[in-house]
Amino acid sequence: MNTPQRPTIAPAQGRLGVLTVGLGAVASTLIAGVELARRGMGEPIGSLTQMGTIRLGRRTDQNVPLIRDFVPLATLDDIVFGAWDPFPDDAYVAAQRAGVLESTKHLEPIAESLRSIRPMAAAFDSRYVKRLEGPNVKSLDKRAMLEGIREDINVFMENNQLDRVVMLWCGSTEIYLERGPAHQDRDAFEAAIDANDPSIAPSMLYAYAALLEGAGFCNGAPNLTADIPVLERLAVESRLPISGKDFKTGQTLVKTVLAPMFKARMLGIAGWYSTNILGNRDGEVLDDPESFKTKEESKLGVLEHILEPERYPSLYGDIYHKVRINYYPPRGDNKEGWDNIDLFGWLGYPMQLKVDFLCRDSILAAPLALDLVLFTDLAHRAGLGGIQEWLSFYYKSPQVAAGLYPEHDLFIQQTKLKNTLRWMMGEDQITHLGIEYYLDEG
Repeated sequence: MNTPQRPTIAPAQGRLGVLTVGLGAVASTLIAGVELARRGMGEPIGSLTQMGTIRLGRRTDQNVPLIRDFVPLATLDDIVFGAWDPFPDDAYVAAQRAGVLESTKHLEPIAESLRSIRPMAAAFDSRYVKRLEGPNVKSLDKRAMLEGIREDINVFMENNQLDRVVMLWCGSTEIYLERGPAHQDRDAFEAAIDANDPSIAPSMLYAYAALLEGAGFCNGAPNLTADIPVLERLAVESRLPISGKDFKTGQTLVKTVLAPMFKARMLGIAGWYSTNILGNRDGEVLDDPESFKTKEESKLGVLEHILEPERYPSLYGDIYHKVRINYYPPRGDNKEGWDNIDLFGWLGYPMQLKVDFLCRDSILAAPLALDLVLFTDLAHRAGLGGIQEWLSFYYKSPQVAAGLYPEHDLFIQQTKLKNTLRWMMGEDQITHLGIEYYLDEG
């Protein structure tokens, strides 16, 4: 297959607007972290765009620049934040309420900046997120929601003198929906909006508004959102990047590392039991069975795609895979993911592996969100429209083009991401074949 022609990347000039749908724990942690990092008061740990490196050429060349020095990314100083949320709390109050960051150390020094970010009225319908109710909402009419979001984008750009915008879904998980007739083409989609069709979720209206107003869109939740034919097609036609879905932070991140290890060594798996306890707003929303089903679908697909049971039936053809999420308010944002893996090796002898990951959900999600914003802006300036599969590295349930299966192996995803950056900049892609040593010696 021929490698596509290297794109021409427009320079990262001017101001970049970042509009988050939701101003809860993830978004407020992202905003506060960026404010602290650009003042030199904190390190953006976990962010590839800020701290990651990329090897160029042979290993002997020792050419390993920072990614942000290699590709023309917007800087943290270029970013201007805005948000929608069904609750009227500004970013300072939202961060205090989320309880992720220490107030004295990390919130008070930037309190003025955080207080200046006040959420716009959200396109929110409690029929899609049943455990939340908020006063800061738009009309329930879907056409009015769409036009309101579009107006918000334009006002935000004008008021802040922005050159570009990226929209990032940091909102709660919506109820489970499947693709249907209303999602197939523009006419059907528009008619469904006018009819207030229940198959059109608020998240779809945000993604549609973003594309209509020339903004890239990233979906950090497992909702059926931009992964419908009408929006995938519009993104290609408009040369706007979309990606999703569901930030890969805790338990699923571990799975995408361990499952490839078992498969690489041809070790069998009899069962994989995963349970979570989480006490933040996301945990409360997922306590509703319909929202949990959306999340469950996102989590369950990982092992099947990595392990390929149809190719290795004796090793993975009869796995019992169970996922549980339990709302536990005392834990707050400090999520605990516990896994019990029953595996077997030589001659079928059984073994076990147990993992207890006591992680901080928003601390892991914030750097992912930052990278997605900056890479999506890069893709936009490079004219790369449609699904950005190279950003699968950041998602539990990566969005892919029709007819393709998603790649879940974290290290394959990382290779794809870095090789895409190399291709964008006209550098040779790296295969780790290492044959040049033998050729040189010969």
